[in-house]
Amino acid sequence: MVYKIRIILDAKEDIFRDIEIEAESTMEDFHNAITQAFGFMGDEMASFYTCDDNWNQQEEIALFDMSEGNESVRLMNETFLEDVLTREHPKMIYVYDFLSMWTFFVELADIVEETEGHQYPNVLFSFGELPDTPPEKTFEADPNFDFDETFDRYDDLDFEENWN
Repeated sequence: MVYKIRIILDAKEDIFRDIEIEAESTMEDFHNAITQAFGFMGDEMASFYTCDDNWNQQEEIALFDMSEGNESVRLMNETFLEDVLTREHPKMIYVYDFLSMWTFFVELADIVEETEGHQYPNVLFSFGELPDTPPEKTFEADPNFDFDETFDRYDDLDFEENWN
């Protein structure tokens, strides 16, 4: 089977690529297809993140294991696209270059039969030019969050007896 996937840069202007790739490809193959489609060198760290329907980040699928053996890490070269991106879970987040934080929304558009003699992965459609620098991220707090209500029981924290 072949996945048709839209990868959208998290920016105000529309910048996206539609890629078709074989379902049995590794996540590393998909990472390489994305970097080539957007014109990146492909020599920076990157990760995919599974997410829910509201794009809330969940499990990381990393390009390299940077955990220093402290925990198990799901790696791109050991994970297959068809095991992560499904009709039931059609969304992921992709981050390229953790210093610049190029962030993309990945969404499965369709699953079709493979066309004999066709080369995959393939860029089906390209819209918009990648800017020279990544879009700025605004990290804002929820204006409805009530800090006082959430942390109203400081007495139970034992600051005095455990303070160094």
